Amino acid sequence: MEQQPWPAGRPPGYPREYERHVMLPGGRMVLIRPILPRDAPELAEALNTADADTLRRRFLGGPPRVTPALLAHLTRVDYVRRFALVAIDPATRHGVAIAQYEPACDGVAEIAIVVAPAWRRAGLAGVLVQLLAEAAADRGIHTFIASYLAENRPVAALLRDVGELSTQRIEQGIAECSVALDQDHAGAAHPVSHKTGR
Repeated sequence: MEQQPWPAGRPPGYPREYERHVMLPGGRMVLIRPILPRDAPELAEALNTADADTLRRRFLGGPPRVTPALLAHLTRVDYVRRFALVAIDPATRHGVAIAQYEPACDGVAEIAIVVAPAWRRAGLAGVLVQLLAEAAADRGIHTFIASYLAENRPVAALLRDVGELSTQRIEQGIAECSVALDQDHAGAAHPVSHKTGR
């Protein structure tokens, strides 16, 4: 989400091992790295210009009020209890997706992901969820939970890729599910990616 794909100045605890060049199943290349506080301005622009369907899928309703406090919450993480990855189009150097988890209770985290329309159905969401599951498993998280529009069926399929979907319920058009992370699978969750040495 900045001019250089790999940041020169990294905050304490920044997990450099999650800086990746990834070849997606369809052949598109994308850069993935942990989120940084300096991503806030571009994230604000993305939220303010996102189409209604993208906002509805991510926030399960109307768009959020984009405030400095919201942006700080989304971009300032400790990379342990709270973790987020951004995907960057190498051609434009603009962010095209974000995936994050937030603590829910001991060993359980809520996951959320949003992908720009032009990058949907390219395999990007699956790669991000798998990398997020790897990070979570390495940090003592054993279960992901998610709330999503019931019509957005691909979300459940994404979660099945990282573990066993253990519960699911639908109420007023909102589906909720939990998935026990497959510790072995999460550790090998990115066969099409490679780490950068830079």
